[in-house]
Amino acid sequence: MANSPDRTRVRLTAISSRAYEHPADRGALVALRSLRGFDEVFKRLSGLFNERALRLMFLSSSVRVSEQQFPEVHDYVRDAAYVLDLDEVPELYIQQNPRPNAMAIGSSKPFIVMTTGLFDLLDAEEQRFVVGHEVGHILSGHAVYRTMLLALIGLAARVAWIPLGYIGIRAIVAALEEWYRKSELSCDRAGLLAAQDPDAAKRALMKLAGGSRLAEMNTDAFLEQAREYDRGGDARDGLLKLLNLVGQTHPFAVIRLAELDRWISDGSYRRILGGDYPRRDTDTDASIGEEARNAAKSYQESWERTADPLVGTLRDVAGSAASAGGKLFDTVADRWKGAGRRDGGGNGTA
Repeated sequence: MANSPDRTRVRLTAISSRAYEHPADRGALVALRSLRGFDEVFKRLSGLFNERALRLMFLSSSVRVSEQQFPEVHDYVRDAAYVLDLDEVPELYIQQNPRPNAMAIGSSKPFIVMTTGLFDLLDAEEQRFVVGHEVGHILSGHAVYRTMLLALIGLAARVAWIPLGYIGIRAIVAALEEWYRKSELSCDRAGLLAAQDPDAAKRALMKLAGGSRLAEMNTDAFLEQAREYDRGGDARDGLLKLLNLVGQTHPFAVIRLAELDRWISDGSYRRILGGDYPRRDTDTDASIGEEARNAAKSYQESWERTADPLVGTLRDVAGSAASAGGKLFDTVADRWKGAGRRDGGGNGTA
């Protein structure tokens, strides 16, 4: 069990990842977790994810954070694990790479990699936010589903010469990329919950866009950029924004900051720190249909907020999708669980 952090932070005992997950992320995860044995079946079938080999690669070519190496970063990982109540403190490796990046890898024993480009860009509290972001990926169990995305991207490249096959796979990839982007919004929230410093979280996101010269940047002006991006111009700009998302696994920086700021402003962050959050022992009670409806509702609400003229034409579709999608997932879940009972199966994996 992780030790107590070096300064007072609220520990979120037994917090479920559902507390911070974006509705679109949470809906997908609840559905996938309900499919008994899905994670294990996928890992065996893909044959593309060798966690042991990856760990050995980073063990041999990067610096493993510990009490002797990068001890302050080691404290950040320990503290994030303590606050988010992980049973084990994940390993973290510092990799020589000028490109700012961090990632959580693995499912049986996940670990974190942070590049020197990101480490050198951020101050101590900003690093805490990033470490907490990656610990959030671990708590949510995102790695298996991200592996699916990478496998399908590779498959799409191999069958590109088959038009119908490529189009079908690309449609699935596009849906997974959208989920991937929402999972990043989820873990920005997890990073904030771990670090419990909203200003540091916002600074980190601005630095990802504009580099280290923080004195030249302004949070309010950056949020105004987000509003300008949201407004767009006409339907052509709306279409261009959609096209710019093709192949993107992360939301743009202004969107990430605006979404995190909105989550703070609506009181969700403070409610969780006050102890109002779902616990892990209730994860198996989560309704797939309800989460599907929540996901569709979140899209509808975001479309109602936006001034983008293209999105305005899609608002009515979301309303019907919220109801139809929930009913569909309820039906699928009931049939799957019924089949599991006939096969003598137990509860779904969490």
